[in-house]
Amino acid sequence: MAATTYDVLIVGGGVSGTALLYELARYTDVNAIGLIEKYDKVAIVNSHGRNNSQTIHCGDIETNYTLDKARTTKRTAGMVINFGTKLAAEERDHIIYRYPKMVLGVGDKQCDFLRKRFDTFRELFPNMRLLERDDIAAQEPKVVEGRDPAEKILALGSANEYTAVNYTTLSEAFVKYAEQDAEKKGMTCDLHLSTPVHRIEKEGDLFKVTTPNKGTLQARYVVVAAGGHSLLFAHQMGYGLDKSCLPMAGSFYFTPRVLNGKVYTIQNENLPFAAVHGDPDVLVEGKTRFGPTALMLPLLERYNSKTFTEFLRVFRFDGSVAKVFWDLLKVRDIRNYVFKNFMYEVPVLRERLFHQSIKSIVPSLRAEDVEFAKGFGGVRPQLIDKTAKKLVMGEAKIDPGTGIVFNMTPSPGGTSCLGNAEKDLYLAQKFLGFNIDKEAFERDLLMGEVELRGLDEAPQMSPEKSSHGEDLDAEQEKEKEDKSVGPGV
Repeated sequence: MAATTYDVLIVGGGVSGTALLYELARYTDVNAIGLIEKYDKVAIVNSHGRNNSQTIHCGDIETNYTLDKARTTKRTAGMVINFGTKLAAEERDHIIYRYPKMVLGVGDKQCDFLRKRFDTFRELFPNMRLLERDDIAAQEPKVVEGRDPAEKILALGSANEYTAVNYTTLSEAFVKYAEQDAEKKGMTCDLHLSTPVHRIEKEGDLFKVTTPNKGTLQARYVVVAAGGHSLLFAHQMGYGLDKSCLPMAGSFYFTPRVLNGKVYTIQNENLPFAAVHGDPDVLVEGKTRFGPTALMLPLLERYNSKTFTEFLRVFRFDGSVAKVFWDLLKVRDIRNYVFKNFMYEVPVLRERLFHQSIKSIVPSLRAEDVEFAKGFGGVRPQLIDKTAKKLVMGEAKIDPGTGIVFNMTPSPGGTSCLGNAEKDLYLAQKFLGFNIDKEAFERDLLMGEVELRGLDEAPQMSPEKSSHGEDLDAEQEKEKEDKSVGPGV
């Protein structure tokens, strides 16, 4: 039985949970914080590099982002970069990576779209360039090599920014510095690894978190950041019963190294799924990784069949869920996309079929160059609002106002980890009344990288406004504009 009563206890040791642990330890004066993770290491499920696209999403080359969404995302991306660049080089270089990046348009319609987008977004992203064919060839030769000279191509991109993250090593750094800061302050900061959570209950003013090996942990405030399992815990406590979970799995494919950096494609406006892109892989040298595909999978964790029964408990199939499926499948582009992505999982056929999808990026690729990335790919727990009978795009958060928050599907993935933690920091402050060192927060996370800091756009985190949730609610509404569904973090 634990003797400590935590001020804040975090359930889930992915990049979102560890980011909150770091912010609590560094920027607040709480007495005791803790984090519970069921595996023996942090960030080895969806935050692991195998299971996401390892991307820092800034909103410049993600064509499904509106200008407002890009402005918000640029700020949260800058927070990750500012954290990383303030580390010693030997540590930084295992966390964040510089690669060129671009979004590629093929044909008159897509090229015209990118020219208009450049005019709209160029002020927000001053380093973004409009890349004509020769510029594309200089940055990504294989994108032009073997392509019909009459085929129009255009790209938006940049050549030298931090564009990739190993979210596992980032999470490990969050824990490391949280423990160091807590020790300096005399703050309790406990990390409970290999500790599954069986049940969360509230008794009086305290939450009781029952575990099989650490007894019952007590906390005044709880943040559940456990992907699809967050909804499972919410349902167990009677919250979020109007929500269902639709796990979307993504797979990836390897080819020889044909790209120097990240090459994205333009989002199909009729598809609520992430467009295919090619990326350097920070875990596998000498390869380019393409993906993700998108396929509904009845598991809350990829490659973990034990989570099937947990999926059934959060799926809660009924007429409202059926209507959401019907509304999706009656759209021709979505029907075709679902069938095509199902075929991408069929051995023998999948490599040749997927090859057809990436030839528009690298025309000279051969089908035999494409290899299914076994063991790669995660699950994004996409939520269904059963009352509105529609998919919930972007971030989903259940906050009943009782001292517990359930976070699911950060948007856009790991990029938003410090930004989402900031929101939870102020929600916890509103409930518990602790102090936040706003000056240090801004100095550390909102100042640094010139090309991404966007100081004039950063919202001021005054305790008065944030504690009432006004700025946070507006920001969450903007994030819902993200129309992509998929496991890309």
